[in-house]
Amino acid sequence: MRATFSRKAALLCSAALISATSVMAQDADIDSTNEDFALDEIVLKKSKREIQTETATSVTVVEQDEINDRQASTIAELVDSVPGVTIVNGASPQGSGINIRGFGANGTYGSDQKVLIQVDGASVGSEELYRISTQLFTDPALYKQVSVLRGLGGSFEYGSGAIGGVVLLETKDASDFTGGEVGFRFRQTLQGSTNGNGFASSSILAWQPTENFEVLGNFTYNKQSEQKDGDGNVIGNSAFELPSWAIKARGYFGQDREHSITLSHTDSQVQDRDVPYDSFGTTSDNFGNVDRDIDNSATVLTYNYDSLSSDLINLDVQYSYADQQIDQTYVPGSSPLEGGPSWPFLEPLVNSNHRYETSKFLVKNQMNFLTGGVSHDMRVGVEVSRRERLDASAAPGGTDDRLAVFVVDDIDFGNGLTITPGVRFEDQNIKGNGTYAGDYDNSAWMGSLSARYAFGSGFAVFGSAGYTESMPIIDDLGTPLFMTQSEKARNYELGFSFSNANVFSDADTLQLKATAYKTDIWDITSYSNADTVETKGLELEARYVHSTGFYTDMNANISRGEEFNAGVATDWRNSPADSLRLTLGKRFGETLDMSWEIVANAKMDRSTTPTPSFNAHNLRATYIPQEGAFKDTEFRFGIENLFDQTFTPHLSTRPAPGRTFKVSVAKTF
Repeated sequence: MRATFSRKAALLCSAALISATSVMAQDADIDSTNEDFALDEIVLKKSKREIQTETATSVTVVEQDEINDRQASTIAELVDSVPGVTIVNGASPQGSGINIRGFGANGTYGSDQKVLIQVDGASVGSEELYRISTQLFTDPALYKQVSVLRGLGGSFEYGSGAIGGVVLLETKDASDFTGGEVGFRFRQTLQGSTNGNGFASSSILAWQPTENFEVLGNFTYNKQSEQKDGDGNVIGNSAFELPSWAIKARGYFGQDREHSITLSHTDSQVQDRDVPYDSFGTTSDNFGNVDRDIDNSATVLTYNYDSLSSDLINLDVQYSYADQQIDQTYVPGSSPLEGGPSWPFLEPLVNSNHRYETSKFLVKNQMNFLTGGVSHDMRVGVEVSRRERLDASAAPGGTDDRLAVFVVDDIDFGNGLTITPGVRFEDQNIKGNGTYAGDYDNSAWMGSLSARYAFGSGFAVFGSAGYTESMPIIDDLGTPLFMTQSEKARNYELGFSFSNANVFSDADTLQLKATAYKTDIWDITSYSNADTVETKGLELEARYVHSTGFYTDMNANISRGEEFNAGVATDWRNSPADSLRLTLGKRFGETLDMSWEIVANAKMDRSTTPTPSFNAHNLRATYIPQEGAFKDTEFRFGIENLFDQTFTPHLSTRPAPGRTFKVSVAKTF
């Protein structure tokens, strides 16, 4: 099976140009030799999710079928099924965030900048917004694929400091619905849920006037009242109203469509009235309530030149702009501290506006070439970015300008061995405004090396080592010491995979992947009272599919961590609980898919806020008639938390919703 990722293009910087010149003479021979080093594909039957056994990178891809099947109301409900991923308050956008391998979201800011999120290449999300959190204010209906990279492997193409990992969101294309044929297609989805009286409508119009031009428009309206837990208690701050829209156009030109230009824009809006300022619900409403409007948008313009005459040119030139605005106004009389001695300090915090703007210009080129009998898949890139933050109380404003250069090369020796070195250099200039005026320059080299050896039996072993730095952020302008001190981290991984057909019978497929990891962080600025953090864990993935339609998917995560302060070790405050997720299912041709999902978390007592164990059960069914009046209409049914249990997932500050019935109907016309 070939890699799922389409490798993005990269600019040939000077070093890469030199290497490209040395292999130009071989370019004419590449087309005739490609088939000699391309791996044979294994035909896999369907389950919920394929395992990426062909790469040393710890990556999981959630594709459109699974997105539809889950009937997710938030992005969190998609990625929380990924091993090593823990979602903070995932049932609603407020106070939610992504934690990967113990890094990322927390109950104070919602993000610690160690998980990168991109939409079609645009870097989105805020830095540190006290008690607000705005990582996941976007609707899953806008996307056709979510890729989650864990650890440092594969992260240097997307940014620095991704100690936890990277989440890549890819929006839908018109051709996903037209099949590349001229004409119009319209898709309508209606979805409802009982807990919180949830309702969602997604309308997609795909237009392809010619085979070389396509346009897609999408509008989604998603609304939910406050949910209840298994005991019938209202879950505070769980209501939301989330209208979202997207437009995406792509045009091809040149001989054999070698050139293309793609423009995409996504926008999600939230209007909350008289809601707690503290989205995490950890301050007993001392901060009072606010009226809060949030607008998240991302615009991406990409030019691609995929040369048919040379394997040395697959060029992307991309400009992206992400804008996040948070306007909030205090509701008078809602805080018990109003009028007290602390109020002059508290009022500017709850009665303030925030804005993050991130502009990025990226040029990447992908080269495929041979040196002797060794094949290379090299991506080289240059990235220029600027992040601007509006001044607000307790939130310094300023600019963060960066220049980055990276090179990643998959080197295939043709004997089962693949080695992937990667390097990234980043230079930063960060300036503060007003009270926090200052000018700071930082730079860092980062890199990784991974190796994978594939045996002929379907087994493969792999390992990697990486080093990265989290550069200072605008929010730290109030602490000058932090402005010249980047957080440093190293990561090690070791594992094996297996993928083969006809394992237990003549018509089955088995995939396995196990990854052990260790991550160390020092020179810490993100966490108070911690000098270093050491984490380690084990991620397991398994998939079995039989021609009878039976399938099972499994993933598990075991994690341990310690933080050190002046040499004294304590349990790492953001360690996730040990978890297991098992899905058993049966497909009846293309008509019916039924599955039972078990989610189990172990007791978590290695924490200042222990949580008990829990087992949750989810049932799902998809019915697509193949004939009759309802031919190709998609009916989906689901029951989340079947036994109506009350539990709070570890790291969350709100209980999980109780039993929820879900139903949706979708049709493409």
